[in-house]
Amino acid sequence: MADDASIQVQDRAKFHAMTEGTLEDWQTIMRANAQHRGQHVDAILAHLKLLDEDYGGYAVDRLEHSLQTATRAHKDGRDEEYVVCALLHDIGDILLPASHAEMGAAILRPYISDANHWMLEKHGVFQGYYFFHHLGLDRDMREEYRGHPHFEYCAQFCHLYDQNSFDPTYESMPLEAFVPMMRRVMDRPKRSIYMRPAE
Repeated sequence: MADDASIQVQDRAKFHAMTEGTLEDWQTIMRANAQHRGQHVDAILAHLKLLDEDYGGYAVDRLEHSLQTATRAHKDGRDEEYVVCALLHDIGDILLPASHAEMGAAILRPYISDANHWMLEKHGVFQGYYFFHHLGLDRDMREEYRGHPHFEYCAQFCHLYDQNSFDPTYESMPLEAFVPMMRRVMDRPKRSIYMRPAE
């Protein structure tokens, strides 16, 4: 028991403030973090499963909506990165309902293209085209982004895959079918402040 405790202490950085940190401390921290590689996908999946049985007044629950969106994109021949974006586009519905689109975009930002990130971040405004007028809001709110290079890309996502994915009779692929795609897309970041610039 004492040996286990001493090993754990040895595997920790020695500083109590970052101003005291050494290269050895940071190498220790990096080794510890490497042991958890891939677990972020499990955490994201656990949160995604919170959407199951949450209907929010819709004809299907939020998880089914996500599965339908991703299934439609997959069947349409979109690449895995796009399909994973489609799957996670509404992951923030419960935790951050007032800014749900930004949450999905933030989760995937290190792993996806600028176009897919912009699509995720703005899809809430673009989806509003289909219903904002029923709530006394401006359905053309998306027009403030007209002329942006990814405007049509985002509009197409909403039209082809998002706005029509509330069908109780649609046969979605199971969540398990998308997990390998998630692991591949989120295996290593394409960009991060913790990465050295490419030489």
